[in-house]
Amino acid sequence: MTVSPDPRQPGHMRVGDADRGIVADLLSAAYAEGRLTRDEHGTRLEQAMAARTFDDLRGLTADLVPATNTGRTIGAFSSSGSAQIDRTAGSSEADTSFAIFGGVERKGPWHVRRHVSNITLFGGAEFDLRDATFESDVVEMNLFCAFGGVDITVPEGVNVRNETVAIFGGTSVSRVHPVPGAPTVVLKGLVLFGGVDAKGPRTKKRDR
Repeated sequence: MTVSPDPRQPGHMRVGDADRGIVADLLSAAYAEGRLTRDEHGTRLEQAMAARTFDDLRGLTADLVPATNTGRTIGAFSSSGSAQIDRTAGSSEADTSFAIFGGVERKGPWHVRRHVSNITLFGGAEFDLRDATFESDVVEMNLFCAFGGVDITVPEGVNVRNETVAIFGGTSVSRVHPVPGAPTVVLKGLVLFGGVDAKGPRTKKRDR
């Protein structure tokens, strides 16, 4: 069966903005993982935005997601790793937090929005995504870390892409083993006299 935003819908059915958005997220995730070139991503994204029916969308992701994956629907699903996604709860607003001369902690069951912003100044921030529910295939974390530290732990299978700028500081990514179909976390922003540490979970098999 060919993968589509909602495989239950007949091909001739009209799509909405939410359906186009799901395909756009899938294409962005594939580009972030290196499975699409920049030109391929741009071309398919234009086609997705111009799509009118489900048949128009199906071909854009058929070679990116295993045909046996029936979980890529508008509802929640479990990806090839351990991350959970629920696009029905998506929010366009950024989830903003501050750790200024103090600390902030996000862990346990919580929803990770498409855009996450954090300012850490002379403090510390911890984002544990292992029990979280992702609202998008691609999550952008915009960080400003100065004279402090930010720790990020992602679920097994989730990809992490570092696009931060570090000045007298640094960003490290470790224990990350991405799998097809899992979300991608993109780290952006400025690290100044501080550090950002992004890592996957410890597993006995991988740690040997």
